[in-house]
Amino acid sequence: MATRKTIGSAAIHAAISQIAEAIVARHASTRRLLILGIANGGLPLSRRIAARIHALAPKLITAIGTLDISFHRDDIGRNPIPKEFTPTVIPGDTNGATVILVDDVLFSCRTVKAALDELFDHGRPAKVELAVLADRGGHMLPIHADYIGLVLPDVPLTDRVLIRIDEKHPAHDSILIEPSAQTTRT
Repeated sequence: MATRKTIGSAAIHAAISQIAEAIVARHASTRRLLILGIANGGLPLSRRIAARIHALAPKLITAIGTLDISFHRDDIGRNPIPKEFTPTVIPGDTNGATVILVDDVLFSCRTVKAALDELFDHGRPAKVELAVLADRGGHMLPIHADYIGLVLPDVPLTDRVLIRIDEKHPAHDSILIEPSAQTTRT
C-alpha cells in the first residue's frame, strides 16, 4: 500500500530560487518580460517567483499577470466553470514580448495547452516559456517546462500531488503526494 509523502517548505523555497535564478540568467538582457500565472495553482507561485526575480534583478520584469484557462479546457463538459474564478489579466501588450507561463504542477500538459490557447487569444508573443514548481511526469502532450523546480519521477499516475503555496506564511508551503484511487489528469 502506498503512503503519503510530504515535501517541506525548505525544498520549495530552494526550488523557487533555482527557477528565479535561471530566469534571470537567461533573460538578463530581455526587454519585455511578462510573468503570467496560470489560475489558480500558478498564481501564488508566479508572485513568489517574480518577487525573487525582482530581488535578483529589479529592472528585469515588466509585468506580472494571470491567465484564466476555464474557457479553453478540454474537459469543460464534465467540469463546468466554477462560480469563483480569476479572470485573465495581462498588464501590457503580449505582441513581441517574452512570456513565462507559471504553474504549480506539470502532469498531462493539458493545462499548459489551454493556457497557450488563452495567451494567443491576446496576441503573439516573441517567445513563450514555461516554469513549474513540480514536474510529476505522465505527459500526454509534447510539452516540456523550461524551468523546473522539482522533478517527482516516481509518482504513480493515480496519486495526487497537492501543492500549497501560503502567501502569508511561506513556512507553511508544502507538497503532499497522496495515494488516490481516482484522479483526473490536468
